[in-house]
Amino acid sequence: MTVGFEKSSFSRLNINNLRLNDPDSNACKVRSNSTHIYAVVPLNECGTQIEESAENLIFKNEITIEDNTGDLITRKCLLELKFYCQYPKRGNLTLGFSVNQKSVTVSEAGFGTFTYQFEFYTNKQFKDPIELPSYILTCDIGTRIYMQIKATSSFNDAKLFVESCRASPVDDPNYDGTYSIIDNGCKVDKTVEIHTPSHDRQFRFSMEAFKFIGLYNQVYIKCSVLICEGGRSDTRCSQGCIGSGSWLSDQPHHRGKREAVTQSLRHIISQGPLRLRRSAESTGPMINLNPNLVFIAGCLLAAVGMISAVSMYKARLSWVRYQPLPVYKS
Repeated sequence: MTVGFEKSSFSRLNINNLRLNDPDSNACKVRSNSTHIYAVVPLNECGTQIEESAENLIFKNEITIEDNTGDLITRKCLLELKFYCQYPKRGNLTLGFSVNQKSVTVSEAGFGTFTYQFEFYTNKQFKDPIELPSYILTCDIGTRIYMQIKATSSFNDAKLFVESCRASPVDDPNYDGTYSIIDNGCKVDKTVEIHTPSHDRQFRFSMEAFKFIGLYNQVYIKCSVLICEGGRSDTRCSQGCIGSGSWLSDQPHHRGKREAVTQSLRHIISQGPLRLRRSAESTGPMINLNPNLVFIAGCLLAAVGMISAVSMYKARLSWVRYQPLPVYKS
């Protein structure tokens, strides 16, 4: 949470004497610019206190004058600026998915205009592409998914090469936690199978669907592709698998003189998301227990137990029949 006030409101205030509840961290300093005194306060640091009401979670802190605790009196301008942020416990959430384009069209000198298409298929015959729903494609973990990347070009002797493919749980090209499927033309994932294409401008492959560990149930697949002039031995397409390397760091975004005509630039084409169904163990309802509710439930159970014990005790007393003892006279 961020709080600020104009310097002109407290002309005698020295920013060096201002502090939050717990100013030990560098993130817990009161700062200033030319016009305002302000603080950016983490919700779990700087002495921030949390309170709970029926409807909200409330985070509180304050800015005060930092005095020497050993002094008995002070003549500094006193300040006690309390502030808080509250968040409702309930709200309406809307989740949206960004669907990747099924094709990428580019124009390059020497190759003209060409289009890449990335599609999913139901089987290894690659006859009918799966028509993705408006937002997502769902499959089971371990199911073999069939993919085809195709280049359409007016350049008749073009040859497609898929250099690398990686999977990520989010649709972000800068995301670091990616999983390598194909790297530098080599199969990396052990379930990957390369299928025979019908012509040189197709690349067909399949693999078993997987899930990223954690809360992610979706997978995006991104591939680095290029086209080359067919029948040439000096192109990247003719080299095939040349061992693993980095994902994009070794992929230049320009051509040297030698490859100005024989091969295109590398382009990224992506598809997804694939939504992975949860396993049977996790299909049951998930219950989030409020600690206060747990405490109240425990008290109720304890009370019920005590009442039951008292009832049983009284019931046992009712079974006892008191009788007068015989009187013995000496």
